[in-house]
Amino acid sequence: MRVTKNFVRYRDTHTIHCGLLNDDIIAELSSELFDPQHTFSGRQLKLADVQLLAPCQPSKVIAVGLNYRSHIGNMQTPEYPGLFAKYPTCIIGNNAAIIMPDDAESLHYEGELVVVIGKEAKNITPAQAKDFIFGVTAGNDVSERHWQRNDMQWFRAKGSDTFGPIGPVITQGLNYNQLNLTTRLNGEIKQHANTSELIFDVDYLVSYISRYVTLVPGDVIFTGTPGRTSRMAIDDVVEVELEGVGTLRNSIERVALHVY
Repeated sequence: MRVTKNFVRYRDTHTIHCGLLNDDIIAELSSELFDPQHTFSGRQLKLADVQLLAPCQPSKVIAVGLNYRSHIGNMQTPEYPGLFAKYPTCIIGNNAAIIMPDDAESLHYEGELVVVIGKEAKNITPAQAKDFIFGVTAGNDVSERHWQRNDMQWFRAKGSDTFGPIGPVITQGLNYNQLNLTTRLNGEIKQHANTSELIFDVDYLVSYISRYVTLVPGDVIFTGTPGRTSRMAIDDVVEVELEGVGTLRNSIERVALHVY
């Protein structure tokens, strides 16, 4: 039987801490989240009494496109992972609002397994990758399809503020190659798959990315979305459930842009 651990990042009054979650009790860490050995402050809090934040603050947000056969349709299976970058400012946590810019026309969900790096990784092999992975979490690679089709780059379409929800926890000890992934929009199941269906599995992705960029603790990798996606509207609620991790829940809100 696998032993799992769930780590959270949270705000308690005016301060931000990390902790180990057991049922609904958080044991506050006195060490840094990515330290090799964790130590605890002795303080315990109820989950209901704190505000959960994104479980880490990455320096890099890397994502993979076209990584499920159910998503690529009739397209040819890619020879290598199609990578793109999102931005650290896109990262939000559980129950935070996804902000739809006023000029957005077609905002879609993309439920995904997200890998969290725990140790500096450069030019590692797939066999070594598991030793550099801190854990996994659920994510939503929010995408504006009109911008994705028509902009020269995916700067807006994939990297806008709040377009990268992750959470609610980072879980260690799971077999990340065999996890069920489900996306619901307003309670209706829209996507369902297992991470065993990834074209490029987690270990290969971490190895491949490390050839080109140095991964550091806290960096995250969105591993791709299955099946079809559809448009989200204001006040919709999107949920991404990852087996063993829990459910990431976010609502959609609109914000007006100032045009200069």
